[in-house]
Amino acid sequence: MAVTLRDVAELAGVSFKTVSNVINGYPHIRPATREKVERAIAELGYQPNLSARSLRSGRTDTIALAVPELNLSYFAELASFVIAAAEEAGLVTLVEQTGGDRDRELALLQSPRLNRTDGLILSPLGLGQEDAAALGGPLPVVMLGERTFDWPCDHVTMRNVEAARAATEYLIASGRRRIAVIGENEAEVMGSARLRLRGYREALAAHGIEYDERLVARATLWHRADGAHAMHDLLDRGVDFDAVFGFNDTLALGAMRVLQESGLRIPQDVAVLGFDDLDEAAYAIPSLTTVDPGREWIARTAVETLIARIGGDGAGPEPRTRAADFAVIERESAPPA
Repeated sequence: MAVTLRDVAELAGVSFKTVSNVINGYPHIRPATREKVERAIAELGYQPNLSARSLRSGRTDTIALAVPELNLSYFAELASFVIAAAEEAGLVTLVEQTGGDRDRELALLQSPRLNRTDGLILSPLGLGQEDAAALGGPLPVVMLGERTFDWPCDHVTMRNVEAARAATEYLIASGRRRIAVIGENEAEVMGSARLRLRGYREALAAHGIEYDERLVARATLWHRADGAHAMHDLLDRGVDFDAVFGFNDTLALGAMRVLQESGLRIPQDVAVLGFDDLDEAAYAIPSLTTVDPGREWIARTAVETLIARIGGDGAGPEPRTRAADFAVIERESAPPA
C-alpha cells in the first residue's frame, strides 16, 4: 500500500492539513512542527502524488527549453544555466532540440507535449514575422536570441552589435588593422552573424579603417570544423591579416588550430578573439580572448520572466525586450596593447 498523507500525519502527531501545508511550502509553520513532519515523511518514504497536485493547482511545475542544438557548447552551457535557475525555483526543465528548422520550431509550438509544461523558453532560428500568430496562444513563452520581430511575448537577448563593435575596437586598440572575421552568413536575414558583422563594420568606420570584403570568411554553421575551413580559405587566398575575430568561440578555436599548424604564432603574428566566453575558452592554448555576452544573466532572466508570466492572470504588463550587459575578457590569444 502506498504511504498517504494521513499516515504521515498519524506518525507525526499532527493534522492532515498541517502535513499538506508543510509539503506545499506554507511559510507559517513552527520549525518544530515542520521538523516532525519532515522526519515522518523520511521514515515512511512518502512520495507526493504529483499528478493529483497538478490537477488541483493547474500547474505542472515543469517548463520547456527549446534550443537549436546541444552539440554547440553555447547552447549546452545556456541550457545548464536555465536548468539551474529553474531548479532554484522548484521547477523541472524539459529540453528540446529544433535544429534551427522553421518547421520543427512550429511543430514544437503546436505539440501536445507542451501541455505537460507551464511555459516555454524558445531560442528560434527559423521562425519569422509571419509566424507571430503561433506564439499567441495561452502558454507563456519567452524568446531568446536575435529574432527581434513584432511577437506577442517577452524577449531576452544580448547586445550583439555593441559587443561585436567593442571586440573589434579592442583589437584595433591593441594595434591591429587587418582584422579578418569568421562566421558571416549571406543567407541570414536577421541573426547573430548579421548583427555581429554590423558591429565589426561600425568599429572599422569609427576608426577610419576601410572595410575589405576579402577579410570576411563565411561559415553557414558555427562549429570548430567550420572555423578551421574558413581559416584555410583565408590562408589559401593569400589574404593579409594580423587579427581574427570569430563570431563565436568554437569558430575561433577551430581557426586557432589551423593558424598554429601553419606556423603562425598567436598572438605575435595573429591575434585571435572569440565570442561567448565558453568554459573551454579559458583552457585553450593559448587561452582565448573573448566576449562574455551575459549568458548566465540571460538564462536567469528568462526563467524569472517566464515564472512571472506563469504566475500572472493574463493581464500583466506588455511583453518587453531585455538585453544583457557584455564584457571583453582579456586572455593570451589577444592581449591588450
